[in-house]
Amino acid sequence: MEKSNKDFLITLLLCFFLGVIGVHRFYTGKILTGILMLITGGGFGLWALIDLIFIVTGNFKDKQGLPIKN
Repeated sequence: MEKSNKDFLITLLLCFFLGVIGVHRFYTGKILTGILMLITGGGFGLWALIDLIFIVTGNFKDKQGLPIKN
């Protein structure tokens, strides 16, 4: 199965430290949802936490729908 060319560790660190402003979404090419996270503070932190769980478990996908895995 094909995987994203985006780096797993970078995505994980961006989400952990800057997830509430959606930086990890901008990095993976998801600009619109990145803007929404920026406006809502990461869905009041909940959306950022869910994304962090998805990244850790290998279920987070980039803009092309390819999984970001280690």
